[in-house]
Amino acid sequence: MSKKDLRPAADRATVEFLAHLPHLRELLQTDAEAAYNGDPAALSKEEIIVAYPFMEAVAVHRLAHELYKRKIPLIPRIMAEWAHSRTGMDLHPGATIGTHFFVDHCTGTVIGETAEIGNHVKMYQGVGLVARSLSAGQALKGQKRHPTVQDRVTIYAGATIMGGDTVVGEGSTIGANVFLTHSIPPGSIVVPEEVKVKIMSKTERANAPVSFDI
Repeated sequence: MSKKDLRPAADRATVEFLAHLPHLRELLQTDAEAAYNGDPAALSKEEIIVAYPFMEAVAVHRLAHELYKRKIPLIPRIMAEWAHSRTGMDLHPGATIGTHFFVDHCTGTVIGETAEIGNHVKMYQGVGLVARSLSAGQALKGQKRHPTVQDRVTIYAGATIMGGDTVVGEGSTIGANVFLTHSIPPGSIVVPEEVKVKIMSKTERANAPVSFDI
């Protein structure tokens, strides 16, 4: 296709993207609201907008996602990697994210291309929504590889949720460091089992090694 043929398509895509900006602004307002309501350390929504790295990351993501949906090549991924380098959040521009989204602390968050996140979802640092296996490489292109998280789910730090057929039911809570590879029904609580930590005084520590049974 010649440059002359591309120009009308580029013009249409630009106009459509610009027309969608008011909607994206409304979505970002819900994200700021969720962050303020969900973080007792926040002094104001203004502080969240100008100082929280999460807000920068999700703003770039929402813009990049619109370009991704319009099949704009390369630019959405460049935007995502720029935000990743600045904030520590790795959000693929293909991921679909609903309203009132908040990731507290945000560092180390990974959300894959085909992940779907509902409304009022709260996550903490180090959460991964990832594919089960990438050994098939390009043969997996276009397939649903990453989890679906329904509305009003909370996912605590370090949890990993894996697989395109994995659905986290509405209103569920995923505990810290959970490794989840299958769907759970709405209203579930998922926590690790048989985690034991031994605590002793520093005097005892001088005479015996600290042990952890996990």
